[in-house]
Amino acid sequence: MVFQRVGRYPLKAMAASQVPKPGVAPIKGADRVLAVYKSLAQFPRGASLDQIAEEVGSPKSSTHRALATLRRAGLAEQTPDGGYRMGLEALRLAFAYYENLDNRVLVQPALDELALRFGETVHYAELDGGEVVYVAKVVQRDHGVHMASRIGGRNPAHCTGVGKMLLSYELADAAAVAGYVERYGLERRTDSTIVTAAALHKELEAIRAHGYSVDREENETGVGCVALPVFIGPGPRPTGAASVTTLLHRTSLDVLIGRVTEMAAILNGHLPS
Repeated sequence: MVFQRVGRYPLKAMAASQVPKPGVAPIKGADRVLAVYKSLAQFPRGASLDQIAEEVGSPKSSTHRALATLRRAGLAEQTPDGGYRMGLEALRLAFAYYENLDNRVLVQPALDELALRFGETVHYAELDGGEVVYVAKVVQRDHGVHMASRIGGRNPAHCTGVGKMLLSYELADAAAVAGYVERYGLERRTDSTIVTAAALHKELEAIRAHGYSVDREENETGVGCVALPVFIGPGPRPTGAASVTTLLHRTSLDVLIGRVTEMAAILNGHLPS
């Protein structure tokens, strides 16, 4: 215990946790409630009132009132041993927010870093039936040639790197590929486009083996890319795919393929797990 003084004389005893930290203004009211709420995240197994008061630097009585407010809202709950932890309502709100968050917002930092590191155009796309929809695009610099892709635009999945990457998760065997081809067809975009079910099945098997996909001028002549799956949140299937796209007269696909590990590290480092 330490003493609060008025002049030279002790007024009342105070716990160490009640003494404001030097240079830090004491928190009050709603700010204290929020501080207590945030502190609970550090104690997934629960914490005592003393621990929480110490953590936020507030008197135990004020901390207790903040915890009571959080408990009424379901944001905190009491453990069997009398401690406190986050309540189930906190988890429900967090997951509800997460599930409704635009994937573009979540993936944008990774795309920006890929574009900066590689100096190329970067796409993020999601699968919609037999097509991919471009959700985000980052152009690092103007190469004088404009690619046909645009945000909100679509391309057949079978002739794009992002599309083939996603199809490799959806079409597990030759029968699934045959059904897909029967339903959507395989439009020829260039002389390099895959236009048979057998060739597509072989390509998807190779993608599963390598962990990445390559567009070898299959959608646009002179344009190629390397694509990787993008996982946002739990689940075995990717939410989309990201690609680093280049003009082949300037950068070869072999160069990009040689840096696939670097691409994967950037995605893993910038995406929520």
